[in-house]
Amino acid sequence: MLIGILAILSASAAAGLRIALPLLIIGLVRGDLWSEVPLLSIIPPPLLLGILTSWSLFELLGSKKLLGQRVLQIIQLICSPLVGGFLGITVVKGGIFIAPLPLWFTGLVGGLLAGVLKLVEVGWFFRLGGLPLWVVCLEDFICVVLVLFAFKAPVNGGFIALMLLWLALRSSTAWRQWQLKS
Repeated sequence: MLIGILAILSASAAAGLRIALPLLIIGLVRGDLWSEVPLLSIIPPPLLLGILTSWSLFELLGSKKLLGQRVLQIIQLICSPLVGGFLGITVVKGGIFIAPLPLWFTGLVGGLLAGVLKLVEVGWFFRLGGLPLWVVCLEDFICVVLVLFAFKAPVNGGFIALMLLWLALRSSTAWRQWQLKS
């Protein structure tokens, strides 16, 4: 049960960092190509592969420039809770890890985690006036690791997701103290 919850958190945290990249990796790693992902299972796989590949390339390359970061932040802020919920449900429906939670609750928790992580990232983006290149590259790497760990090493991925949530909560406390001082 705990391993399933950690796998859900790992996949959902990846959606809090990127949108298309985790979906693309799940489709390529799993043999059934998005058959367990809600709403994406009705799109033909070749079309979906083209869309997700194009968007993933934009996420990977566009995030290195300030204008690309601004565009991605807006789109990802809107879409990451939805994709986080989808990925949480996908982990449960994939049947790899049994979680005794209803699908709607799994989707809700996954969407909330992805939304919180993205909201904190957007806050740092506007506070710093853009994210440094090393942070963006680290974010890409962590996103890929979280998706792979969700299926291969869910305990490690879940702990990384919990550490990201802890960092998000700590940074919100720092923002509050910074705001009270000014």
